[in-house]
Amino acid sequence: YIYLMFVYLLYVHSIVATIYPQDPALPIGSSLTATCSVNPDHGIHAGSLYWTLNGKRLPSSAYSILSPTVLSVTLPRLSGSRQRSGDNLVCHNSGGHVLAGSCIYVGMPPEKPVTLTCWSRNTKDLTCRWAPGGQGETFIKTKYTLKYKLRWYGREKECEDYSAGEPYTCYIPRDLALFTPYEIWVEASNQLGTATSDVIYLDILDVVTTDPPTDVTVSRVGDLEDQLTVHWGTPPALKDFLFQAKYQIRYRLEESSDWKVVDDVGNQTSCRLAGLRPGTVYFVQVRCNPVGILGSRKAGIWSDWSHPTAASTPHSERLQTGSCDSKVGQQNSTLRRDLKQFFGWVRKHAYGCSGMSIKLYDQWRVWLQKSHKTRNQVLQGDKS
Repeated sequence: YIYLMFVYLLYVHSIVATIYPQDPALPIGSSLTATCSVNPDHGIHAGSLYWTLNGKRLPSSAYSILSPTVLSVTLPRLSGSRQRSGDNLVCHNSGGHVLAGSCIYVGMPPEKPVTLTCWSRNTKDLTCRWAPGGQGETFIKTKYTLKYKLRWYGREKECEDYSAGEPYTCYIPRDLALFTPYEIWVEASNQLGTATSDVIYLDILDVVTTDPPTDVTVSRVGDLEDQLTVHWGTPPALKDFLFQAKYQIRYRLEESSDWKVVDDVGNQTSCRLAGLRPGTVYFVQVRCNPVGILGSRKAGIWSDWSHPTAASTPHSERLQTGSCDSKVGQQNSTLRRDLKQFFGWVRKHAYGCSGMSIKLYDQWRVWLQKSHKTRNQVLQGDKS
């Protein structure tokens, strides 16, 4: 006991000064009066002290000498902290040495988090993301905690893995039940208060998504200058589940940022795009939506788009081959007009991956080739 008292006295004697209040948290617009109390054993008079805030000396007009060893400072109408770790209020002696310090946290209580959404990539895990409420962060550090529990029974749990690389995201890797809804919510807290998001209710099987389709390839369809074929692989995760998938394709011209989306791909893993511009580079992407999950009454969530894959359509020979025969020019003009008309038909009927539309289109191309051959034979007969 005597030894402990001796250590305590040494500690007290070593303290030169203390600031009160220590590390306060205040709402924006508040005023603060802090005091710096000097240990009388050090012979320092309060009149020789001065204050700094974030390294900037405060004017002496804000000081008051309360006693030979106590100096106060008043900070009116405080604005939000410049840094989330707090503003540094420091008491110095006349030589500039630091005697004591305090962190001031000035901000707002958190508002309730919003837009809470969750998804599962394999029915065994769950990732949730949300956004801060109101104007976002509140000038002081706010802690977010994702909580969840089985809807009708079970104890409340907290998500522990916030290292997903994205802010306001938490990952639950295991120990999730299927065929039973969960209650999920987020709590935001800082030194000034706490706020809770709306509770969402979900079944893991209703929020399944996948990685983007793999091995996406885009290739030409023979010499057809207005078509490309897209092939892709099934996302690996789908092979472990009892459900199918539906796909979407989108494509754009190399020089354009506008995507055209093909919605009617269904669950096949290939698609022929028709009605394209000859001699043009296209970028193509594919995404997946798991459907028909055993025990789920809802469609899944669309995956991210696959990485863009580029391919070009063949150049049109009719545009590259010149002719000095006026009759041939007239025939080519008629052919181009026919093509223009049919391309309009393609956009209405063969847009996407409809097997029937593509079949009809191929039939028309065969007829067009025969017609073009017949026209050439007639022209040769006229010349002879």
